Amino acid sequence: MREQLQEIFATIKRNKLRTFLTGFSVAWGIFMLIILLGSGNGLKHGITDNFSDGALNTITLYGGYASMPYQGFQNGRRIRLNERDMEILKTTFPNQIQDITARAYHGNSQMAYGKEYYSTNLYGVTSDYASIDGITPTSGRFINETDVKERRKVVVLDKLATTTLFKDEDPVGKTVLIDKMGYTVVGTYKSNEYFQSSNVYVPLSTMFLIYMGDKREVNNIAFTVEGIETTEQSDAFKEKIRARLGAAHSFNPEDRQAMWISDRMENYKDTMLIFRGITIFIWIIGIGTLIAGIVGVSNIMLVTVRERTFEFGIRKAMGAKPSSLIKLVLLESILITGTFGYIGMIGGVGIMEVVNLFVERAAAASPDGFQMFKNPTLDLSTMLSATLVLIIAGMIAGYVPARRAAQIKTIDAMRHNK
Repeated sequence: MREQLQEIFATIKRNKLRTFLTGFSVAWGIFMLIILLGSGNGLKHGITDNFSDGALNTITLYGGYASMPYQGFQNGRRIRLNERDMEILKTTFPNQIQDITARAYHGNSQMAYGKEYYSTNLYGVTSDYASIDGITPTSGRFINETDVKERRKVVVLDKLATTTLFKDEDPVGKTVLIDKMGYTVVGTYKSNEYFQSSNVYVPLSTMFLIYMGDKREVNNIAFTVEGIETTEQSDAFKEKIRARLGAAHSFNPEDRQAMWISDRMENYKDTMLIFRGITIFIWIIGIGTLIAGIVGVSNIMLVTVRERTFEFGIRKAMGAKPSSLIKLVLLESILITGTFGYIGMIGGVGIMEVVNLFVERAAAASPDGFQMFKNPTLDLSTMLSATLVLIIAGMIAGYVPARRAAQIKTIDAMRHNK
C-alpha cells in the first residue's frame, strides 16, 4: 500500500495544475452541498422553534358560518362557541381531552398607569391557557383557577405594555386602569417583538362580567389531547367533536364552514413533510453539482490511464494482475476525490459555523424577536452521509478508467506511442 501511495503522489506531483483544477470542482460540489444542507437546517430549526412554545398535541376550535341548511335553520347563520361548550367537550371526551381553555377578545382597550397611556388587545382566558399556548411568566404568575372562580380583576401584561407603562419599574402588585377600571398586575410574560400590538390577559369570567353581560361567547376553544397517535384516530376524533358540537349548536356535522378545527400536530407534521421534501431537493441539487466534479475526475483518470498505457503493459508483462491495476486507479481516484471533497466539506462547515455565530449574536441582541433562521449547523448523521457520498463519488469516478486499465492487452500496450 505504501508503494502504491508513493506512486500516486508522484503522478499527482507531475500534474499539479490538472489535479488541482479537477479536485476544485469536487471541492466546490461538496461545499455547495454542505451550504445548502446547512441553510435548509437553519430554516427548519427557525420554523420548528415556533412550535416548541405551545403544546403540539393541541386542537383549537373556531366558530364559523353555516353553509348548509339544517333542522329548519338557513345557511349563512353565524356559529358562536361559548363557555358551555368547554363543559360539553370535557364531559363527552374525558379520556381524550386533558387541559382545556377558551379565549374571549376585546380589542383596543385603553390602559393607563400614572401619566402613561397605552392601547392593547384584552383577552379573557382560563388557567390552562398558559401551558397550552406556551406562555412563560417572566415575573409574578399567570391567571389561576381562583382568579377565574372569583372573577378577580387581575391582569398579566406582555413586554410591550410593561415597558410602555412602567419603564424600568416592577409592575407586579401595581394597579393599572383598563377601560377606566382598576386591575392588579399579577404577572408579566415575554412577548414576541414581531407582534405589532400588545396582548394582555385577564380571567375569562371577569371578561364576561364586564364586557359581555349574559353572553358567554368565546373566540376559540383550545385543548390538549391524549391517546390519539395516528392520523386515522385524529380524524375520527375530530368527526366526533363536529357531531357533538353540531348537536349543541344545530349545524350539520358535515358542514366544514360551520366550525373550523386547527390541529397543531397535523400542522407540525405537514411542516416537517415540507422540510423533508426540501431536504431531498437539496440533496438532488447538491449531488448534481458534485456529479460535475466526478465527471472531471473520471476524465482526468482516463487521461492518466492513457498516458500510462505503456507502463501498465509492462506491469502486466511482468505478471501484474488486472485487479492490481484496478486497485491502483481506484485508489488514486478516491484519494483525489476524498482529499478535495473534505477540503470543500470543511469549508462549508466553517462557513455555517460563522453564520451560526452571527445568528446567535443577533438572537442575543434581540431575544424576543422572531427567528426565521436558527442554528444552520449540521449533525453527525449528515456529515457521515456526506462522507459516504464522497467515497461513492470517488469509486464512480475511478470505475471506468480502472476498468479500461484492466482491459489493456499487453501487446497493444507495448506498441502504444511507438
